[in-house]
Amino acid sequence: MLKSLFIQNYALIDRLEVSFQDGFSVITGETGAGKSIILGALSLILGQRFDSKSIKDGANKCIIEGCFDISAYKLAAFFEENEIEYDTENCLLRRELLVSGKSRAFINDTPVSLVQLKDLGLMLIDIHSQHQNLLLSDADFQLRVLDLMANNKELLLNYQTEFKLYKQYKSNLKQLIEKADAEKKEEDYLRFQYNQISEIGLRSGEQEELEHEQNTLTHAEEIKGNLFKINALLSNDESGAIGRLREAVQLLSSVSKVYAAGEEMFKRLESNYIDLKDLNAEIEDDIEKVEFNPERLLQVEERLGAIYSLQQKHRVKSVEELLDLQDQFEARIQTIDSSDEEVQKMTLQVEQQLQKVSELANQLTKKRKQAAPKLANELTERVSPLGMPNVKIEAEFESKKQLDEYGSEGVTILFSANKNASLKPVSEIASGGEISRLMLCIKAMIAGASALPTIIFDEIDTGVSGEIADKMGAIMWEMAQNMQVVSITHLPQIASKGNHHYRVYKEDNEVATATRLTPIKEQDRTVEIARMLSGAELTQAALNNAQELINQWKKTK
Repeated sequence: MLKSLFIQNYALIDRLEVSFQDGFSVITGETGAGKSIILGALSLILGQRFDSKSIKDGANKCIIEGCFDISAYKLAAFFEENEIEYDTENCLLRRELLVSGKSRAFINDTPVSLVQLKDLGLMLIDIHSQHQNLLLSDADFQLRVLDLMANNKELLLNYQTEFKLYKQYKSNLKQLIEKADAEKKEEDYLRFQYNQISEIGLRSGEQEELEHEQNTLTHAEEIKGNLFKINALLSNDESGAIGRLREAVQLLSSVSKVYAAGEEMFKRLESNYIDLKDLNAEIEDDIEKVEFNPERLLQVEERLGAIYSLQQKHRVKSVEELLDLQDQFEARIQTIDSSDEEVQKMTLQVEQQLQKVSELANQLTKKRKQAAPKLANELTERVSPLGMPNVKIEAEFESKKQLDEYGSEGVTILFSANKNASLKPVSEIASGGEISRLMLCIKAMIAGASALPTIIFDEIDTGVSGEIADKMGAIMWEMAQNMQVVSITHLPQIASKGNHHYRVYKEDNEVATATRLTPIKEQDRTVEIARMLSGAELTQAALNNAQELINQWKKTK
């Protein structure tokens, strides 16, 4: 329940702090006193968006705080899920609004998003303003009312979870089919590209080897001639480098025993002699290997030409990149080849999920049709005493062309207030006053079914008076036996039934006008209700009537 409300620098409110009680509270005041301003401020801590023009002139910041008793609401899961500090007794919602247009929201001093604030607000309080009467023409709202009466909360949640999964499967199937169709349009092209690369039989490192072989074959005669000359320079018997080096080794060997440095020189020179002999042997071997082979050169150049052509076509620079492309083409072809099987598999998945969803939808339909007469009967019983003794109400079902998030059917509440009048949708036939009475009765029913912590009625009594207003006040009082109910009203019949009474008024000072909200003491209630009866001029008759209203209600209770 709402324990207290603090508002600072909002519209005409400079500072307002008021405590609320459980049971039935009424708020009264002259038109234009600021009741809508207080509700507007309250809606801000329930996650509604704001206009920076709402901040009081001259102020830089507006603050709204609401303290709620949540001890009986079992909200631990919400706080844990959103990583917010949890107090089992109290919860503080705060909103700070800046003239710059920015705002900050807090739950128990933890910064939160407006979505989190709104989600929690929906669990704490319901503000029923006059525009909410339009909900009665909303098919989804009517269906939600029926589901509450049918106790379909868990079943509907299960259905919506499975329906969401069904939609996801359908979307996945659609994307798969579209992708498969697009790929199939390119199948011939992909196979051609794949075959063109795969048929050439590329291998990693091949290009470098071929380019090296091409250079060798192109310069074979020059290479062979130079190798022959080098061999001659090294191995000529009289002047060859190897022969002379061998002679030098022999000379060093003969003096190494008598020449201290000669031993080291001998080893180094002998090592060079051995290396040079090995090198010359390799040169002699390569002289035999290197041959000008025009036929092989042609083969190498043709192979390289084919590789270069593929690289230019696919805008790559290496055989490795061509091999990567080959793998990609192959993977896409395999996807195409297996797409029909994947589509078939996913189609079966969609069909199985649709069957599961349809079964849950059938369960919803069954429970809704069982609850529909109960809804119509209970609503009729509640509305009949409110000046509509001949009222008739039915719930009409209409099958949908396809399943949606609420199931396989819609529901329309049909209404007739007069004898022998045909039943028609509420939105087409009910007057404003009749809709107000219907909505009050519906709220009374669903409040019990949904265990709403607090409900605020903002002039739901519009369009009614006299005995009907008296009975509407009694309904709100009865609701307040199980929950906190606050009614903003202009009718003395309703105001007289409040357990707690608050008055909204404007107060002028030398600088500005401010809106105030203050609780009225029991002894002062008679005067406030008398004002509602007589208007600006307070008469003794009005005072007597006001006291009689209060006394009659006390006797009734």
